[in-house]
Amino acid sequence: MEFTQLLNRRQQRWIRFGGLCAFSLFIISALYLMVGEVFISPFESLSSLQEQLIVQLRLPRLLAAIAVGASLAVSGAVLQVLLGNVLAEPGVLGISGGASVLMVLLLFFAPTLATPFGFMIAAVLGALAFTMLLVFVAKAMRLTTTRLLLVGVALGILSGAVVTWAFYFSDDLSLRQLMYWLMGSIGAASWYHHMLTLVLIPVLLWLCFKGTLLDRLMMGELHAKQLGVDIDAVRWKLILAVSLLVGGAVALGGVIGFVGLVVPHLLRLAIGSENRYLIPLSALSGATLVVFADLVARTALDAAELPLGVVTTSIGAPIFIWMLVNNHDSR
Repeated sequence: MEFTQLLNRRQQRWIRFGGLCAFSLFIISALYLMVGEVFISPFESLSSLQEQLIVQLRLPRLLAAIAVGASLAVSGAVLQVLLGNVLAEPGVLGISGGASVLMVLLLFFAPTLATPFGFMIAAVLGALAFTMLLVFVAKAMRLTTTRLLLVGVALGILSGAVVTWAFYFSDDLSLRQLMYWLMGSIGAASWYHHMLTLVLIPVLLWLCFKGTLLDRLMMGELHAKQLGVDIDAVRWKLILAVSLLVGGAVALGGVIGFVGLVVPHLLRLAIGSENRYLIPLSALSGATLVVFADLVARTALDAAELPLGVVTTSIGAPIFIWMLVNNHDSR
């Protein structure tokens, strides 16, 4: 009876925290639509200019921030289970860099295919290649946390070098504008770009319903097999899902780091590791974090706009250092 009460109490805590996250996202989203160079009061009738600002500029950008934040946080949570590493994250492990490399190469060698859908295909293929490489290297070589992070950092440096070479040899203005965007920015988001969001939503929903499966994987491959889990099939599906999320997020907002690391890990520390609750809450919390970060990026300076990736890195880097110190390898 006491065990049942304990489970119910934990479930209620997850539900309360989920309600708090949903309420926070609603409040920050409402503030996001109001604040800017032109303040829009919710208690006054809207002028035609204010309607255009909301419908054509702020609302598409808000939805892009929500989609990017949810995708990165969920992909980070899944990667941490898939690799058995609490420090796994698309940006830190170089997966976002792999997506950006193929996007830049597409724009460099095939500019006629540089559409939002073409960018997403390139980003997904790049993310998929780097994810597969990390998973196979981690499993085959049984890498420790430190070594896995070093491999990921090396891949990130390699992808950054490829992008830098492409920019250096290009005099195309679009490539130079893309470099600012790759620092993390959703300033150019429009309704046209949300065809990518329509692809991300089914993947997010699918992963939100795979929490029980992820819980079994956390017990180890041997126990998961004994419980009837087809490890190989599940791993490929999760790799593809993570690649779609990371590729779509990079195609929408560039390389935005630390969201997939900080959000799920802090949720695990604060509430628990039940993935059937953790994955949906990661989506809500990641969306809230990126909306807040983009609000800061958009309003912090009067004459310019900060790159979104700089804001999220400023928030996430100190937490990442703390996590490294508290999760150092003992081997």
